[in-house]
Amino acid sequence: MALTQDQINRYSRHLLLPEVGVEGQEKICDSKVLLIGTGGLGSPLALYLAAAGVGNLGLIDFDVVDLSNLQRQVAHGESTVGKLKVDSAKARIADLNSSINVTTYNTRLSSENVMEIFADYDIIVDGTDNFPTRYLASDACVLLKKPYIYGCILRFEGQASVFDSRVGPCYRCLYPEPPPPGLVPSCAEGGVIGILPGIVGLIQANEVIKLILGKGESLVGRLLLFDALSMKFREMKLRKDKDCPICGDNPTITELIDYEEFCGILPVEDSSADTEKEITVEQVKQMLDEKHAFKLIDVREPSEYEICKIDAAALIPLGDIEDKDPAKLNGLNQDDEIVLHCKAGVRSMKALKALEEMGFRNLKSMRGGINEWSEKVDSSVPLY
Repeated sequence: MALTQDQINRYSRHLLLPEVGVEGQEKICDSKVLLIGTGGLGSPLALYLAAAGVGNLGLIDFDVVDLSNLQRQVAHGESTVGKLKVDSAKARIADLNSSINVTTYNTRLSSENVMEIFADYDIIVDGTDNFPTRYLASDACVLLKKPYIYGCILRFEGQASVFDSRVGPCYRCLYPEPPPPGLVPSCAEGGVIGILPGIVGLIQANEVIKLILGKGESLVGRLLLFDALSMKFREMKLRKDKDCPICGDNPTITELIDYEEFCGILPVEDSSADTEKEITVEQVKQMLDEKHAFKLIDVREPSEYEICKIDAAALIPLGDIEDKDPAKLNGLNQDDEIVLHCKAGVRSMKALKALEEMGFRNLKSMRGGINEWSEKVDSSVPLY
């Protein structure tokens, strides 16, 4: 497709680059790139790929814009809070570069839809924050013989790579097995400095453009590690695993699997044992009102406790509980009736299991954590 006069004007700084030129810009304008997620990583990806002229962008996301997103998800704004992220991002792209063709998928990526969605794109870029989707996307890319551009962020650290099983390792070559559920916190649990996804997302975007142009040295076979606090980059060499179950010499995975099960995430109907160990925020409120003799323990981090707290709760961070050192348990003893809470209910359940291993038995985890307390019991406690 020949460039129009408007495109020549818009992309003139690209055209001046010998590595791009007219032919390269035409490749960019004809390319088809799918972004999984329009959040922290997906926002800079979407904006800079659109600005670069990537002619066909796919956006897949099932979430809505939340005020807490705006610290890092720069494709969205205050005017789009509560709106679908894919619609918000599409509108922002249209204002940035109206010549871009944007296709949105307001859905959760799954084994049922991934092959059909991926089929229309040349390059797949992952901006998600969960392991089932990463393994799903990577496996689908191996089966479809497409490059998978990986990015990961948490707190002040990020990673990026390009996985392409045709010429190098895949994601499973690096991470054959997922970590145990809950071991690696999400950004919602562990936090993230807002600038970090911008840096890592733009590294991913740079890899996209290089792949389209066929120029430079891609991150295939390399894992780039970034520490924002020390402002240092490190690099790990990656090798293709000949025993990889999907891209190795004798693959055992020849079709998509159940990725929730693979990552140890139980469906709701299989989690009844944990449900029996939970207590609702309303029940906890009633126990406090009736001056029931129990101990309410907040297992979040001290920085979270400073943001908001339930007045009756004592702080014992999850890490102190998992150390299983009685000296760190703030006087708790095995005869106490204990209710544990965190932000959303995940860490408090981990704390419950750690205490059970120490011999505690009269334990409950407050379902939904302090966020649900704010929504259902005391709205003066801020959400974060």
